Amino acid sequence: MSEEKIKKKSFEIQRIYIKDASFEAPNTPNIFHVSWKPVVQLNLNTTSKKIEDNIFEIVLQVRVIVKIKEDLVFLCEVDQAGIFFIANLNEKKLKHCLYSYCPNILFPYARTCISNLISYGSFPQMNLEPINFDAIYYNHIKFEKKV
Repeated sequence: MSEEKIKKKSFEIQRIYIKDASFEAPNTPNIFHVSWKPVVQLNLNTTSKKIEDNIFEIVLQVRVIVKIKEDLVFLCEVDQAGIFFIANLNEKKLKHCLYSYCPNILFPYARTCISNLISYGSFPQMNLEPINFDAIYYNHIKFEKKV
């Protein structure tokens, strides 16, 4: 990449892709006959890896666990990834970009993948609410400062 481009641009999406996806419904078909009163647990995690100068892979891991009482209805996991060109940011702005801005871009793709996997599993459609990654990131920073 030319130095001129690095100086001018500070952010570019290069690729968005599914790194890993899985869906498990171990109690089918019996679970289809149980009264539908699920308990939903959502887990999120974000990782970043520098691939080369100014090129980063960000992976947003989304895990949805649905149970009825003690029975697992389904487990759906998606690792939604992206490759991003990020330059000319100080350390603070770079971390915000890696752990808030990029996950905000990736989340709609992960949400769609999860919704499709759940529907293909013959379960009621699930639309995950938008996530405020800025709030999550700032809470993480506050926690790190206390520790």
